[in-house]
Amino acid sequence: MCPVPRSRASGYYENVHRTSESPRVADNTLTSDRLGDLFPKRALGTTGRSVTMVGAGGAHVGRADTESEAQAIIETALEGGVRFFETAHAYQSGRSEERYGKYLTQRYRDLVFLMTKSIAKDAKTAEVQLAESLNRMRTDCLDLWQVHSLKDPDDVDSRISAGVVDVFARAKASGKVKHIGFTGHRSPYAHVRMLERTDVFETVQMPVNCPDPTFESFILNVFPELERRGMGILAMKTLSNGGFFGGSKQFEHGPNPLMVPDRVSIREALSFSWSLPISVLITGADDAEQMSQKIEIARTFEHLNLAARQDMADRVSERAGNVVEFYKEKLESPIGG
Repeated sequence: MCPVPRSRASGYYENVHRTSESPRVADNTLTSDRLGDLFPKRALGTTGRSVTMVGAGGAHVGRADTESEAQAIIETALEGGVRFFETAHAYQSGRSEERYGKYLTQRYRDLVFLMTKSIAKDAKTAEVQLAESLNRMRTDCLDLWQVHSLKDPDDVDSRISAGVVDVFARAKASGKVKHIGFTGHRSPYAHVRMLERTDVFETVQMPVNCPDPTFESFILNVFPELERRGMGILAMKTLSNGGFFGGSKQFEHGPNPLMVPDRVSIREALSFSWSLPISVLITGADDAEQMSQKIEIARTFEHLNLAARQDMADRVSERAGNVVEFYKEKLESPIGG
């Protein structure tokens, strides 16, 4: 796969997403379970599974100041119809997974799609981390387990050589996990390399937002192959992990230009991502009130057509780049050919 030009906003849909006017909707009617109404569900690629269009991000659950606030975030998500819960072995040295074990799986495991991730660099560590994650979250099976935070093509090659991908494949074959995938936010070329070298993964998690097409774009470089393979796309950093607001609670990177409200609204920014063929938008909520706000926006979501999405990308293009998407890293030269 040959990367497309790295800096292009105007016309970025010319050869990408011409056939992506509709999101991957598996069931566009509200259904319910014992807790109440759910969000419309979207197909998780070609796995045969469907997931709620909103997912709760576990890093924010782990960062909550108190146990009661962590529980409130989880319960607010459940009450609002969210049934997709994401976390990672590395978050807060296990506190996020432990809180899921306390407040989510003990009462609601039968209702939720549960996923976590492993940042392991070698096979043995991956095996250990899977066992620890299952124990922390008090479950004997994950719905999804992902290789966490790929940095660049060299990182991909290293993990493959060290047997990490083999451990993931075996975990799926053993029934400890139902589906496997990979994630990353630093460079789309890490994702390109993983797709070039493997065919075992079913999902990919990555940044999906309106400034992305202008700088080190995941949308331009990764989406086409994911769509071709029918893989489930998990959108993260849809507000650039605070970068849209001039900063981030997690990272100290200096004052940044505002995207919200100067160029786009929160509703517009989230609608941009939902209007692409993603399976789920994973949202990080610092507290229960923020979770409620995201749920309200999702409930009233209206699809943005190609022209509207192009307009948004153009509006934010001059503020896009490594300042707003501060977590990205520009590689010296593209890969592929």
